[in-house]
Amino acid sequence: MDCQDEQLVKKICDLYEKISKLESLKPSEDVNILFKQLVSTCIPPNPNIDVTKMCDTVQEIRQKLIKVCGEAEGHLEHHFSSILTSFEDNPLHHLDLFPYYHNYIKLGKLEFDLLTQNLNGFVPKTIAFVGSGPLPLTSIVLASSHLKDTIFHNFDIDPSANSLASLLVSSDPDISQRMFFHSVDIMDVTESLKSFDVVFLAALVGMNKEDKVRVIEHLQKHMAPGAVLMLRSAHGPRAFLYPIVEPCDLQGFEVLSIYHPTDDVINSVVISKKLPLVVSTGNANGGNSCLLMPCNCSKIHARMNKKKNMMMEEFGAREEQLS
Repeated sequence: MDCQDEQLVKKICDLYEKISKLESLKPSEDVNILFKQLVSTCIPPNPNIDVTKMCDTVQEIRQKLIKVCGEAEGHLEHHFSSILTSFEDNPLHHLDLFPYYHNYIKLGKLEFDLLTQNLNGFVPKTIAFVGSGPLPLTSIVLASSHLKDTIFHNFDIDPSANSLASLLVSSDPDISQRMFFHSVDIMDVTESLKSFDVVFLAALVGMNKEDKVRVIEHLQKHMAPGAVLMLRSAHGPRAFLYPIVEPCDLQGFEVLSIYHPTDDVINSVVISKKLPLVVSTGNANGGNSCLLMPCNCSKIHARMNKKKNMMMEEFGAREEQLS
């Protein structure tokens, strides 16, 4: 790193020290000021900064910073979701009250365009969003502006987040019929994952490399062959805010596209497809060889449609077991 890059990293570390001294990460004047400074410091694209090659002290600060950013983001979404649900008319008509709403509009359009390019015209019938939170803006933006006939299933481990999110969409006659919420750890969801054409994984599900890879491995094990996995990642100094997902983390998936925004959209987008099943067969020499089984898309989509009708009953039973 040159001197200018070192100064940037030092400024980020100094901001972490100030943030770590806050009594609470809930929205307040001090919290808002510090996090705005942090985001504005990290957002200018700088490909020269590779956080994975920095010293152990900076790496430790980065991990702590990602954690506090996740906690602060959760408080912020909970705060604004509570405000929005207090409106007597449709709360979705007031989403622009959320300070980062227009970033989600840009990110939703970006992810829809990438999805369209890589699905070759196929429109997903069912989408799962893992880690949707109390303000599921990605699902709402996609459902209202881009995928107007698609069913969305939002997964979050926090029942209070899902309660707010469900209330948020309940007054909308269209979205409320196409959006469902499930309070469950995604690691406990298995067979149901085969029912989705696309699975979105939120940036802060798995805040460190080990946890992120563990979730990806679970999704790879249970998603349908040929289904798409979309993930949020980070690049350059933005990786002080969110975890990085690298192609080597996506074992069992074919990486189709990686996009690093250079505007005020913070997250990079990684789109991948689960590879066809691999089976071992004996060969003439007595050893084993691996064959890739072709993906029969028509059968997969037929199975998805059949299972979609059973999903709500299965999810309800699963939630009762976990409660």
